Amino acid sequence: MRTRVKICGITKKKDALFASNLGVDALGFVFYKDSPRYIDPIDAGKIISCLHPFVLRVGLFVNNDAEFVTDSIIKSKINFLQFHGDESEEYCNQFNLPYIKAIPMKEDINLLECCKDYESASALLLDTFSKKLKGGTGTVFDWKKVPRKLSLPLIIAGGLNSENIKSLIKTVNPFCVDVSGGVESRKGEKDEEKMKEFMIGVNDATL
Repeated sequence: MRTRVKICGITKKKDALFASNLGVDALGFVFYKDSPRYIDPIDAGKIISCLHPFVLRVGLFVNNDAEFVTDSIIKSKINFLQFHGDESEEYCNQFNLPYIKAIPMKEDINLLECCKDYESASALLLDTFSKKLKGGTGTVFDWKKVPRKLSLPLIIAGGLNSENIKSLIKTVNPFCVDVSGGVESRKGEKDEEKMKEFMIGVNDATL
């Protein structure tokens, strides 16, 4: 089975269309206002309305109140949620949409416990820990710390690009990979060649 691909931090229609035509499985829209890749939910909705029906539209949130999340769902028409803050399972479950819970890879992280704490999640997204940033660090973590058998599918993020994606897939064999900065020309603007090379790397690693 080919490793699935999510490209996050979409801010432009042309990038979304190019990525979806490459066969990307999911596109991420950042509704975290402190991010350089933030997009207003209404603007995200305009992009999403142009996408074909077989690509997931994922909204990324960080410690927002429930009203903001609900309003963003309505305005953008996302069909998947991604939580990057300190949200509880109960909080994540209240919106009647499938969700991904991001887990920062701290030194003492216990992924077995995380799977229990968020057993209703569709997947866990493992990302590089940063005291300042909620995702989008652009750096990798030690992939060897990822257990081989967990009860939830894994999405790996953090510093991925066309040069290291094959090694990641061979080392971890995740269900999905999540890339943002590794396929950009600058923050919020994707690079077509980098997206193409990333997809080639994924496909070559899982043939």
